[in-house]
Parts: sequence; C-alpha cells; structure tokens
Amino acid sequence: MIRTVAVIGSGYMGGGIAQVLALAGASVRLADISEEIAARNLARIISEAAQFEAEGLFPDGAAATIERNVVAAESIEAAVGGVDFVEEAVPEILAVKHETLARISAAADATTIIGSNTSTISINALAEAVVAPERFVGIHFSNPAPFIPGVELIPHELTDASILPPVEELLEAAGKSSARITDSTGFVLNRLQYALFHEATQLVEEGVATPEDIDTIVRTTFGFRLPFFGPFLIADMAGLDVYSFCYTSLQTRFDERFATPKILSDLVDAGRLGTKTGGGFIDIAADRTPELIAYRNRAYVKMQQLLDELGPAPTA
Repeated sequence: MIRTVAVIGSGYMGGGIAQVLALAGASVRLADISEEIAARNLARIISEAAQFEAEGLFPDGAAATIERNVVAAESIEAAVGGVDFVEEAVPEILAVKHETLARISAAADATTIIGSNTSTISINALAEAVVAPERFVGIHFSNPAPFIPGVELIPHELTDASILPPVEELLEAAGKSSARITDSTGFVLNRLQYALFHEATQLVEEGVATPEDIDTIVRTTFGFRLPFFGPFLIADMAGLDVYSFCYTSLQTRFDERFATPKILSDLVDAGRLGTKTGGGFIDIAADRTPELIAYRNRAYVKMQQLLDELGPAPTA
C-alpha cells in the first residue's frame, strides 16, 4: 500500500497532484529546483485549497488536511528518499525529464515506484533514464488535476506488472478513474483530443463554421453525451450500420480522410450492429437495453439541468 509520496515539480500540475494525493490521506513531499520554489508553491496550493473549500469544491477541512499532509522538501533527493511512490511532473521536455528521472531513481529506494505525468512523451523513451526501469510507469493526470477524474496508466515494455495494483489503489482512494493503456506517443487522451481539434481547425479553414459555432455544436451534441458514454458505446446505441452508412456518405467528399475503419466493417458484416442486436463493440445483454436507454435519457436531462443552473461560460 502506498502511504508516502513525493511529487517532483510543484507547478500547476504537480501542485494539483499533491493536493489530490494529500486529500487521499498520503503523506506528500513536494520538491522543485529549489526549496524556496517548493515552499512558495506549497503556500499557493494551501491557499487555493482554502478557496476551493469556501466555494464547495473541496470538502470541509481540505486546506487543513493539505497543510498537514504536504511538506516542501529541500531537494529532489531529500524528497524521494524512503517514500513508497514518486510522481514526476516537470516540464514536457525530454532532456529535463531524463535529468529529473535519473536523479529520482538514483536517490530513491530500490522498491520505490516511480511515475511520470508526461502527456505525450513515450514511456519507453523516458524509461531510458531510470535506474531499475521495471518500477517505472506513466501516470498521466489531466488538467486541472483536482477536478478531472480520469488518469492514464501507461506501463512500458519493462514495467513490472506487480507495481500497477498499488498505484491503482492509490488513484481509487483519491477518487480517480484509471485505465491501463499501451505505451504509444500521445497515448489515448491526446490522440483523441488532437484528432478532434485538427478536424475542427479544418472546418474553420474551409469556411464551414466559425470557432464559436463549432464549440456550440460540439458541446450541445456529441460532446453532451461524453460525460456518460465513450465513443464505442455511443456508436453501439446509434447502430453500427448507421455509422457505416455515414462513412459511405462522408467518402463522397473525403474518401481517404473518412475511410471506413476495418474493425467497424467487420462487425457490420458479422451482423453485430450494436445494442439493437445485443452487441457491437461492447457486449450488452438484450434485456439490459431498455435500462440503458432509460439511464441515457435521465442522464441527458440531468446534464441540461446542470447547465441551466451553471449558466453559460463567462467568455464575453
């Protein structure tokens, strides 16, 4: 079980991760390029926690818990000695991460699990700088770390699988939802996020819609569904035959850009069309489909009620 943690890099992401883990009950050492910077950022995250607490975003007593559970370390080496787990959260520059991970792994105990919060750099590439790389894994929190629940857990080819369950237990205790994925540049989150952004920029450049109108369409249509369902379950509920027809239509203008994925064609050819046939990408028992649809409808109504309560984002 992970009880003691070092977070290396005390900026916005590292500070947020320290808040999350401290609120989960871990004892956290926060380090940066100097003790002065770590101490200054520790004061900031305690002040932020008090503000979040006052706004009802953190539980009562959160700021006091963070102040009690987090200390500023005088150096990276002082932070990592004797802890169960280290999370590296320094800038997304390979040379900087290599230097930092080399220092961490040289000073940490042999049994210390080491994670990196990298958002795009290959974990295999980062592992080259780690002493005993079998204890190294990618652990990618999303911004802002205190409030986004998803975390990518990314083993590399030498990662010892036995280190993953303790990390997953820590993340679960912190209220996070983790998913194990294979090491690939950009991982899952950013490959999907940037694919959407790339297509959005194409629509603007082609004069199809303005950025404002595209944002409106995304957040009020398919984006409206995404807090509850991922792309595969959304496709299953729509019908994979419908998706196949839509790909065919898109190909009249964008033949290569929207080529039908083989995995989709194979399912359609096999008669697996989604929830209406009892299975597509995801197997769902036919007798659960009415329950799923009822959940979907309730979820969308609740989402609109929440948006009505919050009002529009303050962009003007």
